[in-house]
Amino acid sequence: MSISTPGGPQRRPTVVSTGKKPAAGRPAADAKADSGKSATPKRAGGGGKGPRKPITPVKVSQGRSWGPIALFVAVGVLATSIIGYGAWAAIRGGQSWQDKAAQIDGIVNFRETDPESISNQEHRSGKQEYAQSPPVGGPHNNTWQRCLGDIYDAPIASEHALHSLEHGAVWLTYRPDLPEADVAKLADVIRGNDFMFMSPYEGLDKAVSIQAWGYQLKVDNADDPRIKEFATVLAQNASMEPGVPCSSGNYTTGTGTEPREMQPSMGG
Repeated sequence: MSISTPGGPQRRPTVVSTGKKPAAGRPAADAKADSGKSATPKRAGGGGKGPRKPITPVKVSQGRSWGPIALFVAVGVLATSIIGYGAWAAIRGGQSWQDKAAQIDGIVNFRETDPESISNQEHRSGKQEYAQSPPVGGPHNNTWQRCLGDIYDAPIASEHALHSLEHGAVWLTYRPDLPEADVAKLADVIRGNDFMFMSPYEGLDKAVSIQAWGYQLKVDNADDPRIKEFATVLAQNASMEPGVPCSSGNYTTGTGTEPREMQPSMGG
């Protein structure tokens, strides 16, 4: 038997009886689905609510979490650096000034290499001859060059400068033709510091030479950090007469390479 529909003849579906009555309120097709071993999801428009949407699976990352690991490593490195620097500073602080001076690259210790040339601390009048240029020790004038962080813009007498070194001063010298900007850098190291002074010096074989009694360092550049290190480590420490100042008493602030003859007002 066929049923006439607007779309043409359509065969009535065959219904197989199972002997069970459909559940109340449920169509026969649903009851038939229940009788099978598995139910087929109803198609949209077939009278049901339609197929369920698939559940998106939750992805679980199996990789490492590098953020916390990197932070942990960074903290460890920082802690190690701090501890290492602290240990280095403690060791450095416990060193003698001689050990610190010996660690300055390029420094010459004439107390070890040529002690005879600097052993004479006699006070003499007039010009003297020295083994080093600029000199780092030997006989000198009884008047010292004031070393209260003084910046001399002309050459001074080595005989006065050496007396200041004997009292523990550091003398910074430079070529007279050094650019003004470089001279200013050197002045920043010396200015305002007791037991330090500076002046130009004729005939230097390097741009800058810094000396204390028995020690000397020559460098090519005015901004070399070893200049300040030398001045800091050796000022007062390299004194041959500890506790005797060179910024008061029988001093001179004059320039010129000829030594001045002055009557001493105090020992030294």
